[in-house]
Amino acid sequence: MRFSKFYAPTTKDAPKDATLPSHKFLVRAGFVNQYGSGLYNFLPMGKIVFDKIKNIVKEEMDASGANEIQMGVVTPAELWKQSGRYNAFGKELLRFHDRKNNDFVLGPTHEEVAVDIVRGNINSYKQLPLHLYQITTKFRDEGRPRYGLLRGREFTMKDGYSFHDSKECMKKEFENMEATYRRIFNRLGLNFRAVDADSGAIGGSGSKEFMVLADNGEDDIVVCSSCDYAANIEAASRAKKTTIAETPEADMAKFHTPNCGTISEVAEFFKIDEFYTVKAVIKKAIYEDSEEVVLFFVRGDDTLQETKAQNACGALELVDASEEEVKAAGLVAGSCGPFGLPENINFFIDSELKDEANLICGANEHEYHNVGMSMLNFNKSRYKDLVEVRAGDICTCCGSKLEVTKGIEVGHIFQLGQKYADAMGATFLDENGKAQPFYMGCYGIGVSRLVAVMIEASHDDKGCIWNRQTTPFDLDIIISNIKNEDELKFGENIYNSLKNEGYNVILDDRKDRFGPKIKDFELIGFPYALIVGKGLKDGNVELVDRKTLEKRPLHVDEVESKIRELLA
Repeated sequence: MRFSKFYAPTTKDAPKDATLPSHKFLVRAGFVNQYGSGLYNFLPMGKIVFDKIKNIVKEEMDASGANEIQMGVVTPAELWKQSGRYNAFGKELLRFHDRKNNDFVLGPTHEEVAVDIVRGNINSYKQLPLHLYQITTKFRDEGRPRYGLLRGREFTMKDGYSFHDSKECMKKEFENMEATYRRIFNRLGLNFRAVDADSGAIGGSGSKEFMVLADNGEDDIVVCSSCDYAANIEAASRAKKTTIAETPEADMAKFHTPNCGTISEVAEFFKIDEFYTVKAVIKKAIYEDSEEVVLFFVRGDDTLQETKAQNACGALELVDASEEEVKAAGLVAGSCGPFGLPENINFFIDSELKDEANLICGANEHEYHNVGMSMLNFNKSRYKDLVEVRAGDICTCCGSKLEVTKGIEVGHIFQLGQKYADAMGATFLDENGKAQPFYMGCYGIGVSRLVAVMIEASHDDKGCIWNRQTTPFDLDIIISNIKNEDELKFGENIYNSLKNEGYNVILDDRKDRFGPKIKDFELIGFPYALIVGKGLKDGNVELVDRKTLEKRPLHVDEVESKIRELLA
């Protein structure tokens, strides 16, 4: 390809709302252009990168035994109503009507459509298992599109759906997909971890996310320093917390605690470690057709993990309760405790507090706290894992300390169980001739997101640094002065020779000065550049490594052999 014929509009200015390197550099280097809020076109270089990633995903999915199909972007809302997700999914689901006033959605995911494809066509356990996948456009109506391709509204995903006659078969395919995803991300050259995750709006009994480790990651990941344990902060667990602090001993009693509205003030008042206090977090839970004030109790030195809390009460969303809502619920902010609550208040207690004694908690009376309390006699259903795991907590697998790092989600696999098939009446006949709902798994990879992730994983202050697996071109042949006939002829000869041998090279034959050309090379991030300049009269050219920016002189007689060796 010749740069003079190639559409790659580079610019000095990044989008005003760009904060991440991938957003800045992909726009500045001419890989994508933005045409609306959270909406991007892939320009020629971006399309090359996108296709390389897509092809790796497709090759590994086909090798795994999955069948590729293509589902429509527009989905009848009736399918989402059958599954129960039409109202539960939230505002990210774009709903609209056609001219006949029929309800439709733009699918952010396709579980319902996949079930509809299979039900009535797969009738026997003998036809199972089956795995269908696609690589196609999705739409999620993000309230705040940001970070470029990492959180846009329209995006491309690989999403797959498997159907099984048993839980064991479903788990086997889950493991197959985990191995497949590892191969995909290894082929892309990414530093990633497979982590335990929250299933979110997709649902199911278990899921794993694939996280690329990156400083600019949106997600906090808990990892063990000594073993393979890794989990998203929303699903991370730890060994039960302990302390060497002295245990307060007191008979059960109620104390007046003036001006003690926070845990630190309570701990200071009683001269105890916050470990022995109980913190109350008041939230408003929003459900499909109702809302309520809910209380969550954790140790005073712990933090409530809101996704865990949301899962505990089954809410669509948790928000802070206002002062008026707290008072209307009969609660006393700053003095809430699990004992003596109004009968209509829903509450949950962190599971680590179960059967714990010698605790101090709110007495549900203004400026009063209970001491010497034991967490006994509460219904088992009240206890949930609610705390946010922090760096320094102890790993449940090996007893080592946990660390918290940043990651970007690039893939997510789920064990759905019978949730969707049961809701949508999709059944097969088992070995005994009895109708059973399918067991399902679903498996997603953010294909367009991976274009941005490649840059988040590899860049410097000058621009992108592509690896060989995903670069638009392996080598940029830069003719320093296009008016110099010797430079032009030598560059043309090298370009044609390498191109004819099948090498992926681009010739910068633009009439621009050398300065803008080398800046474009650094911004775009091809792995190597061959500079044909003034040194040619002495029989020399320069090879530049984009990753290190190291320049290496080459004699003209060795150029082709060295480049072939480099690009082999």
